[in-house]
Amino acid sequence: MMIPLTPLPPSIALDVSVTPDMNALPGGAALQSIANGVAAWALVIALLGLLVGAAIWALGAHSNNYQQTYTGKRTLIASALAAVLVGAAPALINFFFHLGQSVH
Repeated sequence: MMIPLTPLPPSIALDVSVTPDMNALPGGAALQSIANGVAAWALVIALLGLLVGAAIWALGAHSNNYQQTYTGKRTLIASALAAVLVGAAPALINFFFHLGQSVH
């Protein structure tokens, strides 16, 4: 025996929505301040990595040490990409959030 499936009436199907608001909960300003501080520290660490990578690359190039040159280049590129990601992180998060909101 087949039981016919009927859709739920609109009164039963509930819609939910999300509107992010930093002021909705206590500590929102402190959380934003922490995120800003972490981003600043990440940029300083990326700068140090960039400088160390450049120094290792230069030392390896002057001593004809291929492995050291490669390590310096890799460190320099990784630090530069880390700085790009720190700068692009808010835009990436917002992009994916809005992409998720467009799903119906």
